[in-house]
Amino acid sequence: MQIKLTSVFVDDQDKALKFYTEALGFQKKHEFSAGTYKWLTVVSPEEPEGVQLVLELNSNPAAKTYQQEIFKQGIPAANFFVGDVQKEHDRLKQHGVKFTKEPTKTTGSTIAVLEDTCGNLIQITHLDW
Repeated sequence: MQIKLTSVFVDDQDKALKFYTEALGFQKKHEFSAGTYKWLTVVSPEEPEGVQLVLELNSNPAAKTYQQEIFKQGIPAANFFVGDVQKEHDRLKQHGVKFTKEPTKTTGSTIAVLEDTCGNLIQITHLDW
């Protein structure tokens, strides 16, 4: 069994694509119509054949409620690993990214949490082990 796709709900796919590629540095992998929906994925430039992140429109009322409630509770919708949280934090700040949690040492890791402009909190993490 392999993980090939995972997704985050977004309130606007075009805005999400811009943020995830221009600010976070992912690359667009696929974009095509799927009926009334758009299939849109991004990948890490470090692993272009790796796991794809689906930027999934939250048009389903249950998806919208889920997205809004975990955001209100401060729960990240996704967690991305980086080599240096402080360095990535500083780079993203230069792109105007808003952080809700500045780089923080935790047991076994350093983390920071940012807003993705599309209704989600995203955690960036460096494991210290």
